[in-house]
Amino acid sequence: MKRNITLFGRRQRGQGMTEYIIIVALIAVAAIAVFTFFGGTVRNQVAGMAKEISGQSASSNIQDAKDRAKDAETEGKKRKDMDEYTNN
Repeated sequence: MKRNITLFGRRQRGQGMTEYIIIVALIAVAAIAVFTFFGGTVRNQVAGMAKEISGQSASSNIQDAKDRAKDAETEGKKRKDMDEYTNN
């Protein structure tokens, strides 16, 4: 009887670890999706700040960041089904 309880306890710990791994994987996928949508905007904003700090004009970087943000907003508003996703 004691042996069965020990085995049951081990299975519970393994199940918890598996659930943890699944949750971490889902968070990673979500982070990749967010970075895909907003990565260009963030890169252009950081480049603009670096130019402004060095004394140069960053108007082109700021405009690029606005354009990327607008593209991300448009893409985010689209309704997509599973068959409409493509690798671009």
